Amino acid sequence: MNRLIPPLVAVAVLAALGPIRVQSQPTANPAAMTFFVTSVGTGNGANLGGLAGADVHCQSLAQAAGAGGRTWRAYLSTQAVGGAAAINARDRIGAGPWRNAQGVLVAQSVAELHGQNNLTKQTALTERGAVVNGRGDQPNTHDMLTGSQEDGTAFAGAEDRTCRNWTYSGSDGAAMLGHHDRMGLPNDPRASFWNASHASRGGCSQDALRGTGGAGLFYCFAIN
Repeated sequence: MNRLIPPLVAVAVLAALGPIRVQSQPTANPAAMTFFVTSVGTGNGANLGGLAGADVHCQSLAQAAGAGGRTWRAYLSTQAVGGAAAINARDRIGAGPWRNAQGVLVAQSVAELHGQNNLTKQTALTERGAVVNGRGDQPNTHDMLTGSQEDGTAFAGAEDRTCRNWTYSGSDGAAMLGHHDRMGLPNDPRASFWNASHASRGGCSQDALRGTGGAGLFYCFAIN
């Protein structure tokens, strides 16, 4: 038999429990933000329109989020091709410090960023302050385009690690990827690298990036 709790008893129980506290979610703080993960890619696989196109994407997302007063750069390296010198991702993002959309410090300097930084799934937020899907989420989008080695420098040699310097989305080539959540296959130490976990498989297309756990996302840093 169902028993209804008399209204007076219910009130007494709630009073005894004390005030109910609702935890508020942290809000975005565009004025403090100097780092974010792109909430969306360009939609064309690893063809970002080169470094210039990637930078424009960072700037546009920052502008829409209220942080367009800074100069934004994509964390991407390019390889030496056709007489052009390689470009290191670490050399194009300013000096730091860098904070996410909630004002949380990610790294104080370039050296710290490539050493003991505070970059995790909980801190590598989008420009809107949202958490990016990681390993175990559906869909998993933890692969970040970087084209970089662990120390933030470009790859030497002819083997493509930048999808033709971010201008190609075909079925060959590859892009070096990092894991923003610092997670991956067990017993693989590189799975925890935020900027150099593994290369894309199956080429440079959107489908190829999706197939390894990505969506064509990348890191953006304010240089001022």
